[in-house]
Amino acid sequence: MTAINRTAYPRLADSMSGRELVEAFTPTAEELSWAADRTHDDRNRLGLLVLLKAYQRLGYFPDIDEVPAVAFDQVRASAGLGADIEPAYSQRTIEHHRKYIRSRQGLEHRRSEIRKIAAEAIETAARTKDNPADLINVALEELVRSRCELPGYSTLDEMTARIRTRVNTAVFAAVAGRIDPIAQGRLTRLLTVDPATRRSELDTLKDPPPAPSLRKFKARIEHLRRLDTIGDTGAWMADVPAQKVGHFAGEARALVVSDLRKVGTEKQLTLIASLLHEHRAAVRDQVTEMFCKRIAALHKSGRDQLEKLREAHRAESERLLGVFRGVLDAAQEAAEETADPADLELLCQATGAAVLDVLAAGGGIDGLTASHEQVAAHHGNNYLPLLEGFFKSHRPVLFTLLDALELEATTAETAVLDAVAFLKANRHRIGAHVPETAVIDHEDGTQTILKCDVDAFASGDWKKILRDKHQPGKLVRRHLEICIFSYLAAELRSGDIAVVGADSYANLHDQLMDWDECRSLAEEFCDQAGLPATGAELVAHFQHELTAAAERVDAGYPANTDLSVDGGRPVLKRRKGKERRASAIALEAALHERMPERALLDVVTRSAHEVGWHRHLGPASGSDPKIPDTLGRYAVTTFAYGTLLGPTQVARHMRGQVSASEIYTAGNKHATATKVERCSADVVNRYMKLDLSRVYGDETVVGADGSQIDTWEDSLLAESHIRYGGYGGIAYRHVSDTYIAVFSHFIPCGVWEAVYIIEGLLKNQSDLEPTTIHGDTQAQSLPVFGLAALMGFDLLPRIRNWKDVVLYRPDRATRYAHIDTLFGDEAIDWSLIQTHWPDLLRTAISIREGRLSSVTLLRRLGVNSRKNRLYRAFRELGRVIRTITILRFLSEPELREQIDVMTNKVESFHNFSDWLSFGADLIGHNDPVQQEKIVKFNELLANIVTYSNACDITVAANQLAAEGYPVDPEDLATVSPYITENVRRFGDYVLDLTPPESEPDTRLDLVPGALFPPSA
Repeated sequence: MTAINRTAYPRLADSMSGRELVEAFTPTAEELSWAADRTHDDRNRLGLLVLLKAYQRLGYFPDIDEVPAVAFDQVRASAGLGADIEPAYSQRTIEHHRKYIRSRQGLEHRRSEIRKIAAEAIETAARTKDNPADLINVALEELVRSRCELPGYSTLDEMTARIRTRVNTAVFAAVAGRIDPIAQGRLTRLLTVDPATRRSELDTLKDPPPAPSLRKFKARIEHLRRLDTIGDTGAWMADVPAQKVGHFAGEARALVVSDLRKVGTEKQLTLIASLLHEHRAAVRDQVTEMFCKRIAALHKSGRDQLEKLREAHRAESERLLGVFRGVLDAAQEAAEETADPADLELLCQATGAAVLDVLAAGGGIDGLTASHEQVAAHHGNNYLPLLEGFFKSHRPVLFTLLDALELEATTAETAVLDAVAFLKANRHRIGAHVPETAVIDHEDGTQTILKCDVDAFASGDWKKILRDKHQPGKLVRRHLEICIFSYLAAELRSGDIAVVGADSYANLHDQLMDWDECRSLAEEFCDQAGLPATGAELVAHFQHELTAAAERVDAGYPANTDLSVDGGRPVLKRRKGKERRASAIALEAALHERMPERALLDVVTRSAHEVGWHRHLGPASGSDPKIPDTLGRYAVTTFAYGTLLGPTQVARHMRGQVSASEIYTAGNKHATATKVERCSADVVNRYMKLDLSRVYGDETVVGADGSQIDTWEDSLLAESHIRYGGYGGIAYRHVSDTYIAVFSHFIPCGVWEAVYIIEGLLKNQSDLEPTTIHGDTQAQSLPVFGLAALMGFDLLPRIRNWKDVVLYRPDRATRYAHIDTLFGDEAIDWSLIQTHWPDLLRTAISIREGRLSSVTLLRRLGVNSRKNRLYRAFRELGRVIRTITILRFLSEPELREQIDVMTNKVESFHNFSDWLSFGADLIGHNDPVQQEKIVKFNELLANIVTYSNACDITVAANQLAAEGYPVDPEDLATVSPYITENVRRFGDYVLDLTPPESEPDTRLDLVPGALFPPSA
């Protein structure tokens, strides 16, 4: 049976906060009148009203014993009933009251119809989803949408188990039927354990991708080739939805070989095939990423070598300059010593002799010519001729890569892909030059003519070294190979070339929804995003926005004392930040003094009791965990991974209460990054019920920024970071204006952080719905501005180099009286936006519907591809949005202040989460999946402590107010919940599972009505 607390099935909590009671169990005047008309005494009226409010809250009729006593008290007080009135309930009375309520709510109680609706919803969802709790939630959503009375939980649970088993059994049989006996044998052999290493081949599929060294690059390509020989997993998994494949793969990944052997043959084959299918796509992405990094490393080596040669020849350059100076001095002296300067013949003889003497002293003409050629060879910035020496060691493995991957062009221009085919056809040539045209003879007697048109893609620097004037019609082979591989890497990055069978490097256009699919969703999407539905209306909308913003700033310039234009460049006067009032500092000290000291592990267990966030953790199969105390085990697991102490260190300090193996099992088999996200979302939702959260800030505003975290070096994700220093990755976090973290990513150091800024909001699973995003300079780019606008988000980052950013005019003829010099000569190409509006809209809808990741899109659009029409369209829309944003930044001091405040809050959260990760200085894993999960555990832990501190601040503030201490909400808003002195991190850890004596107080009772008026 699936535990009810792991689903969205509504229940009444044993204890309810004052706000929840008021919202749920306060009858309206109309409801009071309705109940009075249908009952003949106070006892029946109380019972009818309680049952009505309980149904409105739950969607079904609970047993009367399940309704907490405080709910009856709230109804009594609202209805003016005496405290001694008790409901009189017989079964007959209950049935009558239920009929009244069903009639009032417009319900028809037909059990068979309700079960049919639920079964159909579960049947449909089970084709793509697998977790029983998710299937129950789908049924609940459909029943609520259909205005049905919810059946009992056990009914839904039994129905889900039955339908899920039937659907999965059919999938297992279909997949196993597509796998021929030979391939089945190969899959089964993956479970064979090597006695020497005690590992199976299946275990190697779970190994993380290594660092992109040349040796490991070769090994990864060989690993891919071995995988491809097992079988065509794409054919096996045909018609199985990707989400279902992902769940089966996750289940196989969590099971050890001995557990996989215990399941039925068809299920075993399906689980292994699913894992293999996902792994093949992942390894294609990995070898492609390694290839791009190896090419980048080659170019870096070339640039470094050029700098070394310049340094080595610096002395020779200075000597040659000295010789040249000597030539000038000799010529000047000869002119001065010539008796008759007008006698040109005499002057030339004297000058020539003097110059020849200087040249002879400097090494002679031949020697100086040789020195000049040596220095001049590396005088420019063209390091490309130097790449040949670094390329030799890479050549064999790069050609092996071309054999292992199937490439396809995503645009009509195929010059680079044609060059790759030319390269493969000439791979065995050993001469210094290769003809620009190659003729390929086939076994059937036909011929194919391949031509390498370097003019179609190569830059001027490449062309200088590709062609030899002494070999017309031929190209320098080694330089050509490096050139083609370099452009192949660039086009893979930009998405102009895709890898068949990959995921991140797949064809972007294949991942987009068809316009026919999008057409029915377009109006609703545009309405939610606040955008017009047609291209012409969209252009008119943004033309008006840009024009109005520019005119507003121009008209307000004389009164804008912060902004001035000096020499055509804007100058923005820095405003002094607000200092905290003395009363705020005193209030903070008083609050801290009253806050209790809590052990960190106690904070985690207490929050699990109060919030129930641990309900999301469990086995990959979706079944309930078979461990005796899930709350305690998952609380300790969160503590171990969130602090970076790890299972071994935590178990060592727990005096035998839990073993390292038990913590490891819970962390690796019962927890995934997605499950931890859901746990954190529960904490966020509970935090937002606190009155204090609304004092702190605006829940629709978030800030995004990254913090570098060290990791082990043998990882494909890990890199050195120029800005942060160190070696590892970036914990990129979205933090609410109310101080709580909304989402976290663990991303590579080398990627532009703005790529992930929208994904964090789209994947946010909490009830918060942010609409405004702040960030630093790394949080923006033109495509990101464009996509954010389409998704309905207001991107307002801090742009460090805003003075150098070009502002675009609404049209070329528009001029401004005061701020004209801020704009360049270029105007927005509105026709480009209107023409590609269907492409823009289709892309945005595909992202919202989960067909395409915003990260995948923005990584492709982050490269200035001259072929990518999506890039050009998003860039043009981004120019509009960025121009409007900078105009607002110049004219709105409140916006500048808000950006600074949010930047500081995100930095404070980074420091707070770092303080909590005291167990280690780095993440001790090479697996990016584990690294991501640990970052999310750390976010969960930080949110738990933030929530706990906010609850304690609420209690302390109420105590102070009750004692007559003046608690000003403006002062209280400055008291951060990132408090550390009351949290005890060290010492022996004792797992205390005693539930809290009472629910936390969510309401601030400072001055009645000062913050929030009492609910009606």
